[in-house]
Amino acid sequence: MSQAKVDRYKEEKKNRAKIMAKQKRDAMITKVCGGVIAAVLVVWAGFSVYDTLRTKPAEDPVTATAQNYTVDTGSLDAYLNSLSAD
Repeated sequence: MSQAKVDRYKEEKKNRAKIMAKQKRDAMITKVCGGVIAAVLVVWAGFSVYDTLRTKPAEDPVTATAQNYTVDTGSLDAYLNSLSAD
C-alpha cells in the first residue's frame, strides 16, 4: 500500500466511532422525517375523505331542497273510530 492509503486508513480507523455515530444520527433523522411525512399524508387523506362525505349530501341538489307534504287524516281517523264503535 502507498503511504497515502495507509494514512487514510489510520485516520478512518481513528474516527470510526464518530463516523458511525453520524451515520446512525442521519438514519434516525431520515426515519423520523419519513414518519412525520407519512403521518401528515394519512391525516390529510383522512380529513379529505371525512370532509367529502360530510359535505356531499348538502351539496347534492336532490337532497338539498327538502319538500314538505301535509296529509289530512281526518277521514281515516273517522273511519277507524267508526270501526271500533261497532
